[in-house]
Amino acid sequence: MSRRCELTGKGVMSGNNVSHANNKNRRKFLPNLVDVTLMSETLNQRVRFRICAQALRTVEHRGGLDAFLAKAKTDELSPKARLIKKQVAKASAEAAA
Repeated sequence: MSRRCELTGKGVMSGNNVSHANNKNRRKFLPNLVDVTLMSETLNQRVRFRICAQALRTVEHRGGLDAFLAKAKTDELSPKARLIKKQVAKASAEAAA
């Protein structure tokens, strides 16, 4: 399973543990990934994602999954999220017409 957020693309970073004696050891900084089920109001269905906690806060701040996907850059999204974004855009365009 990939250690990458499906909505923001945030992944593993590397760096150093630095001791008091200034010894440096390589380490990994892992994203805080959580499994969540988000509701799409436009599609009227639930979608499961593995996203970081920061992305979950952003989704709630923007007003839901549909609003988040409308503003999100397509190249940062996972293939599953791109498909949902396309379906939401299509459904909202049909509702407007």
